[in-house]
Amino acid sequence: MMMKAAVYDAPGAPEVLRYEDVPVPALGIDQVLIAVEAISVNQRDLNDRGLIWPPHPMWIPGTAAAGTVIAAGSYVHNRKVGDRVAAFDNHGSHAALWAVPVVATWLIPPLVNAADAAALPAAYGTAYHGLFVRGQLRRGETLLVQAAWTEVGLAAVQLAGRAGANVLAVGRGSARCDRIRALGAYHVVDLEVHDVVRDLLRLTGQRGVDLVFDPSGSSLAISLGVLSEDGRLVILSNSVGAPLSVALSSLGSNRALLVVQTNSVLERSTVYLAVDQLFALLAAKDIRMILDCTFPLREAAAAHRYAEASDPFGSVILTP
Repeated sequence: MMMKAAVYDAPGAPEVLRYEDVPVPALGIDQVLIAVEAISVNQRDLNDRGLIWPPHPMWIPGTAAAGTVIAAGSYVHNRKVGDRVAAFDNHGSHAALWAVPVVATWLIPPLVNAADAAALPAAYGTAYHGLFVRGQLRRGETLLVQAAWTEVGLAAVQLAGRAGANVLAVGRGSARCDRIRALGAYHVVDLEVHDVVRDLLRLTGQRGVDLVFDPSGSSLAISLGVLSEDGRLVILSNSVGAPLSVALSSLGSNRALLVVQTNSVLERSTVYLAVDQLFALLAAKDIRMILDCTFPLREAAAAHRYAEASDPFGSVILTP
């Protein structure tokens, strides 16, 4: 049997992606086969397509999707045909059908749509781990979210606000800053207009912030410039396009630099269970997924190009 998928043979620009007929994936004994309804295009997908040589031609990229289980392996006992699930795995989501390990799936609550479900594990799971497990954010502390318009940044703003932190954020453009503020940030600095370091140091009485969460990895000088003594800086490694260089002396006294990687984080039991709880919050409308735009799967190249070049506000979604 055949299905439609976006594939590539060698890394490169978005145009390396082609829409092709490919064989339906074989189902492993510990896997479920998902009829994909929505695919979330995240930063790791862009990095892999642009930089990583696939193990063979006609490689299907993509790490996140949601849909309905249509088959289950013989060792699978906690999922059944008809279950709606979200999944995050190493590759293969840019397709009409996706075979994934059952341990890499989450049940989708009723009334949660597939697009939101596809984007939640990577965005919110990463933000949760970075803020609370690695960053040790506590109620009453001051947090700065860099690149707060990204899907992980928007998740961090909402989770930190719910946890009782004083949330500062960096936005781009007045309209985006207003939207970030509406999600729970009490002060948003527009980097197109203001000097971020000067503005935030003035706001904090020159003390700086307790924690910087940087999902883009591209604002190291600003992050260090506003970090308090004993402060913590969390960076997402899979979002960094170019090598980062930092002199240890620039960390100052007792500061900590912490690195988070999305794919390894979601495999941890604490984060996996937290994602289940985050789905419950989404179903209760206590948190929101912010979706920028949707493309059909046949236009995967255009979606990747948009995600790279247009600096989207929230998630970019593909639909088969």
